[in-house]
Amino acid sequence: MKAVILAGGTGTRLRPLTSVINKHLLPVGDRPMIGHALSKLREAGITDILIVTGRSAVGLFTAYLGSGRDEGVSITYRVQEEAGGIAQALAVAEPFIGQDGKFVVLLGDNLFEEPLLPHLEAFAKQKSGAMVLLKAVGDPRRYGVPVFDRKGSRIMRIEEKPDRPQSAYCVTGIYMYDRTVFTRIRSVAPSRRGEMEITDVNNAYAAAGQLAYRVLDGWWADAGTFDSLHEASCKLRELRHE
Repeated sequence: MKAVILAGGTGTRLRPLTSVINKHLLPVGDRPMIGHALSKLREAGITDILIVTGRSAVGLFTAYLGSGRDEGVSITYRVQEEAGGIAQALAVAEPFIGQDGKFVVLLGDNLFEEPLLPHLEAFAKQKSGAMVLLKAVGDPRRYGVPVFDRKGSRIMRIEEKPDRPQSAYCVTGIYMYDRTVFTRIRSVAPSRRGEMEITDVNNAYAAAGQLAYRVLDGWWADAGTFDSLHEASCKLRELRHE
């Protein structure tokens, strides 16, 4: 299975740091943020990895990571020419995935404790469709929130930053897709903010009854703010010394 790490964006909530460096190269613990995503993928046996980032940052990534040899992986780079949303960034990966079928996508600012392998194995057994990983959070209004059927067996839809969340879970930035995701992306219209939203893509799978889910039990953080970046650094330090 191949992997795609989405490491673009403008990092507005982390300015002025992100005025001079891509968010995913900021230090978290003892290494740049992107290194944690690479480690999780390598531990799961995935070594063929695409990094999608912006034009201004691609040189920084290649200078730090090169071919990926020092990380024990093989890295390909693709450029998202403008910030047009997560789904638009994912569309750039289509030539890399080719006809290989299922693959995993990580948002590069998602940091987590749990191994990926059990979730990837479950997805490999899934006949088709997509899978998202969920996490119980204190304030789901900040995230995309799954709405379940009465039995809680499947996701009916995902609501983006709802005022009244219908569950206590958020959709993390860990996604698994079959190759039909690229066809679904092409059918998605830009949102009111002019971006191609990954929630709309996931909802297309949900509407077809093809969006599975699993729940993360361990620690997880979306390191997109100063508070969450500090929390992630502290937590990773704790885990290293346990």
